[in-house]
Amino acid sequence: MLKVLVCGEGPDRTGVMISIPQYPLYSATLADLAAVQINYYLDEDRCWGLDVAELKRALSAARTHCNPRVICIINPGNPTGQVQSRKCIEDVIRFAKEEHLFLMADEVYQDNVYAEGCKFHSFKKVLFEMGPEFSSTVEMASFHSTSKCYMGECGFRGGYMEVINMDPEVKAQLTKLVSVRLCPPVTGQALLELVVNPPQPDEPSYSSFMKERTEVLAALAEKAGLTEKTFNTVPGIICNPVQGAMYTFPRITLPQRAIDKAKEEGLAPDMFYCMRLLEEDGICLVPGSGFGQREGTFHFRMTILPPTEKLKVVLQKIRDFHMRFTKHFS
Repeated sequence: MLKVLVCGEGPDRTGVMISIPQYPLYSATLADLAAVQINYYLDEDRCWGLDVAELKRALSAARTHCNPRVICIINPGNPTGQVQSRKCIEDVIRFAKEEHLFLMADEVYQDNVYAEGCKFHSFKKVLFEMGPEFSSTVEMASFHSTSKCYMGECGFRGGYMEVINMDPEVKAQLTKLVSVRLCPPVTGQALLELVVNPPQPDEPSYSSFMKERTEVLAALAEKAGLTEKTFNTVPGIICNPVQGAMYTFPRITLPQRAIDKAKEEGLAPDMFYCMRLLEEDGICLVPGSGFGQREGTFHFRMTILPPTEKLKVVLQKIRDFHMRFTKHFS
């Protein structure tokens, strides 16, 4: 999709708005295509909420050195685990229309929603419910995957995009571009058929499918709550509710001596923290600096996928490590 959208040189180069923190696939792809990355920051104090005022700030600043043409939204969020409200989605669609931006909706975690009061809203559905003024003009691609949620669990690979309001001649070129790529493995293709056409109530497999689906999502919801609750008992760790997706992105407070030591070793402070945890306890977390974060803040990303009993052990080990690390460098 980005190959079709990226063009120009110098100040006319295509700019793509991505959230910070972001999934590094985006920054890497933009670098590969020599596009301009436009960062807009999610609001950690509002559970990683998205504010249109921040979108306007980022867009205005970017127009001095590139041609912004695309906005990408990840909902539910990776690495932050937030679920955007319907109002937020409506605001983003209005913004995209007003600024003539192509909207990319990364919705691969749409079935992973846990927090009370949160609900997944499809960008396409909201777009069409806003009426023809938007549904007939806003150009959009939405993305879904077999490899997330309760389906492939990262072992199967396959996915699709749905493109709306694209010029037919451009869409023909997009189809041609997609057609020169190799297909995913047969197993991924078979699973994709099941994702888009799940068992129906009158079919034999429906009851077992619903039972397994419900159990998997209920277990993820339990682990999301457990992770948030445990981290928020640790002095120096602040964890927002894991509303959806499969990850948590807690903020950690690091002693100045640890920050200084990290600089001595040529590491980002949260990378230094994560490496110490890996070396001392064998637990692998991803430092927040790998995803982007506001200057002066430190985070790590952790998945909530381990079995519940193993997750309890992991959380306790991280808790003990953080207390030990903080005491050592204070």
